Amino acid sequence: MTGAGGRALVAGLMALTALAGCDLTPAPPVVPPVTDLPLPPQTDPVDPAVPVVSEQSRLLAQFYGRMQADLLAQGRLRGESLPVDAPFDAATLARNFVRIALYDEYVQDSGGDLRPEARLSRLTRWAQPVRLQAEFGASVAPAQAARDRASLAAYAARLARVSGHPIRVSDSAPNFHVLFLSEDDRAGLEPRLRDLVPGIEPATLRAILAMPRSTLCLVVGFSAGDSQTYDRAVAIIRAEHPDLMRLACIHEEVAQGLGLVNDSPEARPTIFNDNEEFGLLTRHDELLLRILYDPRLTPGLSAAEAAPIARQIAEELLAGPS
Repeated sequence: MTGAGGRALVAGLMALTALAGCDLTPAPPVVPPVTDLPLPPQTDPVDPAVPVVSEQSRLLAQFYGRMQADLLAQGRLRGESLPVDAPFDAATLARNFVRIALYDEYVQDSGGDLRPEARLSRLTRWAQPVRLQAEFGASVAPAQAARDRASLAAYAARLARVSGHPIRVSDSAPNFHVLFLSEDDRAGLEPRLRDLVPGIEPATLRAILAMPRSTLCLVVGFSAGDSQTYDRAVAIIRAEHPDLMRLACIHEEVAQGLGLVNDSPEARPTIFNDNEEFGLLTRHDELLLRILYDPRLTPGLSAAEAAPIARQIAEELLAGPS
């Protein structure tokens, strides 16, 4: 798709509908509509450390809290890096790399809107150093913002180590913005998005401003012209999520914004699968990043061109210490 004077990539973490039909565990129990849930206790408007939020945001926070509890009860949102029940070999790793890095997750339909559909693409990644910046809406409590800022910094250091690409948190000329926003904050986000991404396309704006409840978080990566390298990205993470779901969103959206853009229902063990079995980056996913940023692969390669190179790299990575 086209956006911001070039190419835009949208990827997101979705739940509810995506969880239905998963064959790893039974489908999640039906969750009552958010409007049917009782309101949590009101925050104290006198305490400046507890921002006042709308009824809609409070309802969503309770809804996502129940969703996290349901997922954990089903054994999902796992945090193991190398789970013993999900072994993989070089062939599987290389095949998953093609599925996840060489397909786009969303396409633009004839009406200009984005819809989920895996479609063959070309290898896209960052050429310049990635400078992440966390930004928080006015409704986000300071304690929560501090936790998320620390999580992002630690994750950036890990991503730099496993990918070999320069990635860090920086307030100096950031090019990857991670926005933690409630429904209240996102309602007024359009001017900020236009500032971050001059010329942003209407379809991309709609995808962010009209996120349905089933979209837990998303990331949009932008390239100039026909380039296959990203020069900026914006991730949106719902502030209403409980701690583990926010951390899972950080892990998936930042990694997808680096170029692992698709989800695959066949891939395991990975966060790039909408069944939510794994919530945090696995060793399998670290190796996908290592392959993506290996200099033997270059931006613009097709799946057919990249596949044999990815297989060679995967065999080397699994043959000995890395």
